[in-house]
Amino acid sequence: MTTTDLTATAALLDWATAYRLDDADAAQVRYLLLDHAANALGGLDAESTRTVRRFVADRPGASPTPGGLRAPEEYAALVAGVSAHALESDDTHQPSSSHPGSAVFPAALALAESTDASFDAFAEAVIAGYEVIARIGEAATAAGQYARGFHPTGTVGVFGAAVAAGRLLGLDAEQLRSALGIALSQSAGSMAFLDGGAWTKRLHPGWAAHAGIVAARLAALGYIGPLDPIAGRSGFLQAYTDTPEAGELTAGLGASPLAIHTTSIKAYACCRYNQAPIDAILTLVRQHDLAPDSIARVRVGVLEAGWSIVAEPEAEKRRPTSIVDAQFSMPYAAAVAVLHRAAGTRQFRPDAIASPEAAAFMDRVDCYRSERLEAIFPQHWPAEVEIELVDGRVLRHYVEGAKGDPERPLSPVDLEAKFADLTDRTLTSEGRTRVVDAIRTLGNDTSPGDLARLLGSAEILASGVVALS
Repeated sequence: MTTTDLTATAALLDWATAYRLDDADAAQVRYLLLDHAANALGGLDAESTRTVRRFVADRPGASPTPGGLRAPEEYAALVAGVSAHALESDDTHQPSSSHPGSAVFPAALALAESTDASFDAFAEAVIAGYEVIARIGEAATAAGQYARGFHPTGTVGVFGAAVAAGRLLGLDAEQLRSALGIALSQSAGSMAFLDGGAWTKRLHPGWAAHAGIVAARLAALGYIGPLDPIAGRSGFLQAYTDTPEAGELTAGLGASPLAIHTTSIKAYACCRYNQAPIDAILTLVRQHDLAPDSIARVRVGVLEAGWSIVAEPEAEKRRPTSIVDAQFSMPYAAAVAVLHRAAGTRQFRPDAIASPEAAAFMDRVDCYRSERLEAIFPQHWPAEVEIELVDGRVLRHYVEGAKGDPERPLSPVDLEAKFADLTDRTLTSEGRTRVVDAIRTLGNDTSPGDLARLLGSAEILASGVVALS
């Protein structure tokens, strides 16, 4: 470990404790929070979430938990994080290939409720958490973690959750260092979920939120962590990646845009590597009013980092047998974009996945690698597609980024439409209105604790969601 590396870790934590909120950042927190709420509440009906809720139901506590339970704060965060990742529609920080919202917001909401935090304190904690996830994730590099079989949301998410929880507990920079060290010993998340439709990916942000709270609580009580858990000997950058870039911990710190402003919101309910290709396909299908039977083949350029996630094994990607399989299949994403001109939650339900039409069209989808795409990755996640028509014409389209990226953000109307789509089966109409209004007025008429209690209330839920059987 060098003095420079130690200074970088310390500088990041100094920034995390010193950051103070401004109006633009406050508005962005509300924007990201509405997307998180859509995912956390929309995912309640997933069987993976129901299983975790049953697990938590036996642990009595005081913290409100999505789905109407009360549980210890770390278990409330576990449920919220698992649920928020169930629909594969939560936000993405592209340069770190992580989903920060599903780790940070559950921890921050649980601690804000138990500590009666102000909106400013809550928002500052969230922003610090996002920044730490982004910077540690960029320093580790997504490719370097993937090469070792790690899922960045799980591995780096715990650090952001620990910092968010630590801010709300009033930890100083030295205590935050210990919290990160304790978090390091709980950092986890394997890419093995790609085999067999496993649910374990959904556990990763929930566990990160849970472990982050535990780390912050232990640090607050004086539990001592390692001197430099990130860039030090046997630290995160040494243990979890093949390609460490320690300089990214502080590059542009305090000058470059914050991670909350460079985080993307998904427009489609599937893997991030499918988002821009879906955009490109939809553009061609809509511009040329293409009927499915007019298309001979669809060819999709896939980023190298996503190749083994959405394009291979080819036979399996062309025949997804579960929701998870479909969420991580480029052939299936292309098929629904053509067949339904949509890729929302309805297109990733079992009946849609099992349809003969989808199976037949997936056989017409080919994936290929493209050097053109790699040139601007990971700062941008571009896509290129070719659609060959039965009449011999070939249509091509390139997009530098997907709808929902910082350069093409979802409008407030689009985001509320996404909220309605994701929560269509889990919230009542009145419940949806109450949540949207509460987030709009957060910091004015609504406190973070009020919001946490609303999100954990059974009153907003559609019938059948409360039951755990």
